[in-house]
Amino acid sequence: MDERSYLARTDRIGLRHFTLADEAEFTARARESRELHHPWLFPPDTPATYRAYAKRLIESPDKEGFLICDRTDGGAVAGYVNINNIVHGAFRSGALGYGAFAHAAGRGLMTEALDALVRYAFAPPLNLHRLEINVQPDNARSIALARRAGFAREGLSPRMLFVDGAWRDHERWAVTAEMVPRRPDGTDPTGPTRRNPTRST
Repeated sequence: MDERSYLARTDRIGLRHFTLADEAEFTARARESRELHHPWLFPPDTPATYRAYAKRLIESPDKEGFLICDRTDGGAVAGYVNINNIVHGAFRSGALGYGAFAHAAGRGLMTEALDALVRYAFAPPLNLHRLEINVQPDNARSIALARRAGFAREGLSPRMLFVDGAWRDHERWAVTAEMVPRRPDGTDPTGPTRRNPTRST
């Protein structure tokens, strides 16, 4: 893996954009991880569903999709994290969706990935101010991850999203730029406001 493709990284992980060429690896990992993901996640696990999914992430102006790559394993795909429903203007917000694959679960890679993603999202070129995670109350692993990543619980939204055949309650967890600790070098992880008239509230 070309390290220059990573948009953000830690010692162990790198974040890069989805490509259509990742189809075989992603779908194989998704199939291997069905038991881990059910009933919370349903990532694409066939060539057709992956192509449609990746094209939406690549082409939609209100989405940013990232593969989580294990730098200790030659850049193998360990999971994914997406910023959905991106709004600029006065709101400057997005909603996260994410998942680890079974072979990489339990190693702390997702915690590193969310930390790197938050810092990336709050800096140029995205310059977001707020990120939100919506998680079902029984999904203890995802709630623990949100807490470790510095997100704070804001409340409960009844019957918020249609998941696995029914409208499900979701807890709302969020982080704003002011909540992110300064980097070890003392610099602020946030950037100046970007004015983008094509993405306004």
